[in-house]
Amino acid sequence: MELMHGASLLSRPAEEFGNDSLVEEMWAAKALEHAEVHFNLLTSVPPSQLRLTPYDDQIYATFRQDFPDLQVARLSDETLKSATEKLKWRQFAEKFNKMEDYSYGTLMRADASKEFSPDNSIFVFRVQFLAIEIARNREGHNDAVHKSHRPTKKTQSTEETTQ
Repeated sequence: MELMHGASLLSRPAEEFGNDSLVEEMWAAKALEHAEVHFNLLTSVPPSQLRLTPYDDQIYATFRQDFPDLQVARLSDETLKSATEKLKWRQFAEKFNKMEDYSYGTLMRADASKEFSPDNSIFVFRVQFLAIEIARNREGHNDAVHKSHRPTKKTQSTEETTQ
């Protein structure tokens, strides 16, 4: 019940809260949960087959039109959040402002070949995350993490010994 109450709070306008630490903690928890779900998807489904939204094709085409030279395999705050880049990303995001949660904060892996960790996380907004992760999936940058963190398949002999 408390989680449902927290979710309803997070859908309210930010201006109502100021710098409320409880709301910041709930956002952080939601961002972490999103990161874990995304990583589980990456390790379960071949990235080239993964669709994150019904708009993947449009997001990817617009992303590569607006950021043709951005190397998405390994990113940093400096690469994404300089004054010039912030403006470009803001303009990109506004093209998707009809999409639900397009500006919500989320965590993204800085290095696509590694799993989530405090040292390998960047806080970005949702459509930025989607654009970069769709590019990583389509351009093969998430393949290494998929291969190295795939769940092990149970064999019949393993199942028999555990019964």
